[in-house]
Amino acid sequence: MCTRAPHGAMQLVLLAVGLWFTACQSPATSATSAPAPAASATLSAPVSGAIAKAPPWSRPGYVRPKIIDFHGHLSIYGVDAIATILDDNGIDQIVNLSGGSGRGGGRSWILSRVLSERFGGRVLNAMNVDWRGFGQQGWAEREVANLRTAVRDQGFVALKISKALGLGVEAPDGKLVMPDDPRLRPLWGEAARLGVPVCIHVADPKAFWAKPDASNERYAELSAHPSWTYFGKAGVASWTALLDASERLFQQNPKTTFVAVHFGNAAEELDRVDRMLTRLPNVWIDVSARVGEFGRHAAEKVRAFFVRHQDRVLFGTDIGISDSYLMLGSNGEQQPTMADVRPFYEAHFRYFEGSDRQIAHPSPIQGTWKVDAIALPDGVLNKLYRDNALRLLAAGRQRRSLMVR
Repeated sequence: MCTRAPHGAMQLVLLAVGLWFTACQSPATSATSAPAPAASATLSAPVSGAIAKAPPWSRPGYVRPKIIDFHGHLSIYGVDAIATILDDNGIDQIVNLSGGSGRGGGRSWILSRVLSERFGGRVLNAMNVDWRGFGQQGWAEREVANLRTAVRDQGFVALKISKALGLGVEAPDGKLVMPDDPRLRPLWGEAARLGVPVCIHVADPKAFWAKPDASNERYAELSAHPSWTYFGKAGVASWTALLDASERLFQQNPKTTFVAVHFGNAAEELDRVDRMLTRLPNVWIDVSARVGEFGRHAAEKVRAFFVRHQDRVLFGTDIGISDSYLMLGSNGEQQPTMADVRPFYEAHFRYFEGSDRQIAHPSPIQGTWKVDAIALPDGVLNKLYRDNALRLLAAGRQRRSLMVR
């Protein structure tokens, strides 16, 4: 959407354009000698203290840490809204999974870096892949080099793979590229070498493969976004085939850390995600935009899952923020407003911390059913909200520091 950018955002954009132009005019610098911007490359120290007045459902004595939201999509044009949302909801840091690709000489990387520096490193960025030319000579080398530049020179902390694998990216022969395609291996290898996690979205909710009529439990969401249905689409693999391919990918690349977003991309099948995490120690998950889905399982079973896998689950919301656009996990025909953001985050906190039965989940457009809160132990909550993210990203920084030496 194109609207007039706020004055503060426009100043940041002009600064980013100047930086990009300077980079284009300057001689290329060595990737090993150019330091990453300190603000975007480092996480702040742990913060303690209450975030806001305790709501009625809160657990007596529990003090929620400052949150790291590991799954956001941010635009530099939304700088004012980002500042308000972070401060009002106790969000210490957020990982922007829309940091941009190397297309156009990395212009989007400069914008994302400036956004990160504007917030003193509270915004961390992930690189996106430029799928143009996939399967042609030099594509893998180009994207490996892009990842190296984004991480070493721009301070990016992750690689984000969109759901395009198996659903949109085509090989030269016209067939859709599956997640475990061997031509992608150089990219996974470079991510492992740089110590950055690969945040990967595979498939979509299972209901998107069913007929998009009134009998579909996601009918309201699919009515608002008719292009999201895969029912009857030629060449698109089944939901199960895509998830099987992603697990083969994880198994074939044990040195690469994968974050299977959206609750392992399979929130409908808790047992499947449980088996995957048990079998594949290099896989983590986040909870973004799937509380309503995994929350439909018995609360005791979900609670046991989180306790069992407490060291590899990340908090994330799939919030999208720009100057004229706001997404809260998923949107319907009516776009949410800033007034909806705090209830959105509070719905997450209530589910994980509280013990109430039949409460609203964060994104009702995904289904009008209710969920039962799971009252996670304090230590598990702290890992979910903050400690796991700190540990994951600190491991990457340590690996890169050893490479420099």
